[in-house]
Amino acid sequence: MTKGVWLMMGATLFFSLMNVAVKLLPHIPAVEIVFFRSLVSLVISLGFLKASKIPIWGKNHKWLILRGASGAMALILYFRLMQEIPLASATTILFLSPAFATILGVFFVKEKVRPVQWIFFLISFIGIVMVKGFDARIGTIYLLLGFSSSLFSGVAYNCIRKLNTTEHPLVIIFYFPLVTLPITGIWTYFNWVAPQGLDWFILLMVGLLTQIAQYFMTRSFQTEEISKVASLRYLGIVYALVFGFLFFDEKFGYLVYFGMVLTILGVVLNIWFKHQLNSDRNIFGGKLMN
Repeated sequence: MTKGVWLMMGATLFFSLMNVAVKLLPHIPAVEIVFFRSLVSLVISLGFLKASKIPIWGKNHKWLILRGASGAMALILYFRLMQEIPLASATTILFLSPAFATILGVFFVKEKVRPVQWIFFLISFIGIVMVKGFDARIGTIYLLLGFSSSLFSGVAYNCIRKLNTTEHPLVIIFYFPLVTLPITGIWTYFNWVAPQGLDWFILLMVGLLTQIAQYFMTRSFQTEEISKVASLRYLGIVYALVFGFLFFDEKFGYLVYFGMVLTILGVVLNIWFKHQLNSDRNIFGGKLMN
């Protein structure tokens, strides 16, 4: 296996461990966990920006702020979801984010959605309906939380796509905690739940594990073709199933497992189809240029 593959596998593992850390804090409000995560991220991101001598404020403030705000909402809802339902179920529902990103791309970046892609979206949706319908632990309110988190993630992804040509990646990363801290800080101030003992260590680990995972993922994309490593993120469902069983004794029926497979299949087919379209454009574009 190549270095890029190992890095992406490591990134997915650390993201999964971060999920475990969040689930170990069911008595701490999700907003408060996001506050501490953002605090750690802000300090580390600011350090990298200063060390690299990159201007921290960026240029396109409107999109940077929208990226930060949408990312904050997605993370708050996702953390809340993980605290309430099995790890693997929460992870599966969040895999709808690329589908929402594609649909929202019609409005953000004028991207076209081909008819066959709607079939792929339908496959994923059927999978989610099966996960919800055959698992009594997943109520309708939690399903709506998951959909909302995926929707806000889709907005954040499109903001990043708008910013990629004008802003340094470290600036985009920095704006997430910069915008998130005031939002979560005000709420936390009025709804403070004091962490006890080991809670402080787990909160610190949420922030550190996230930063390590983001670094590994960034390095993976830098050293390997995105198409070769992006699908490895779906190892997250395997990690979630294993960690959910080991740490929280989470088990599922066969139909729920099948629903998870359908959800991931629909997303992977959509990503594969988009990659094929881009490859065809590059080939024909190259022929025309030659």
